[in-house]
Amino acid sequence: MTSVFLSLSALLAASALASPTAGAAPQADAAASVPSGWVAVDGAGLQHIADSADTLQAPPAVGRSASVAAAEPELLALQSARNEKFVATEANYAAPNTGALRARSAQVGGGWEGFSFEFDEASETVSLKSLANDRYVAVEKNYTGNAQNILRARSTSVGGWERFFLYYNESLDRFALQSTLNGLFVAMENGYTGSLQYVLRARSAEITGSWEEFTLYGLDA
Repeated sequence: MTSVFLSLSALLAASALASPTAGAAPQADAAASVPSGWVAVDGAGLQHIADSADTLQAPPAVGRSASVAAAEPELLALQSARNEKFVATEANYAAPNTGALRARSAQVGGGWEGFSFEFDEASETVSLKSLANDRYVAVEKNYTGNAQNILRARSTSVGGWERFFLYYNESLDRFALQSTLNGLFVAMENGYTGSLQYVLRARSAEITGSWEEFTLYGLDA
């Protein structure tokens, strides 16, 4: 079944504009400055999604029942502003890239493109749990070469590797993610080739354009 999307921009805008500026966020290992016009999305912003959970239904997740997936309140899909593709979890990739996140889907067809966003009040950060393999998304800081700092759904619990600051820009109507592990913004590697083409990687010192920008959608079957 072709999924239908409910834009979260209107739901989160009020909360985002009322939340602290990026400069007030807890310091990361290497804090990056957030350009003017971007604000932090707090727990109240994500709560808007939870408040509408009874009207939303997630697509079936790989390896999980549809009823379990639908019970998650903050079920979202990410669409890259760079190539207008939805981010998917490559659960079938071979090690060491099993679970890598890539913006490669033309539509949301199942749990591959679904994520549960969980907000932590203490750190004012979000963690992303993939519906494809029920694992949290981590930044692979210890990887080398082109794979360094790629995002991969591989963790069973949440720590510094799995936490992100979420920002919103009202004029652009787009979102951005900043890793707390290295203080860098998540970018979509549009220029890569091979199996890591369109991979998400925490590598940008600032939000320079569509590489680091995403649209968030709630899932409605």
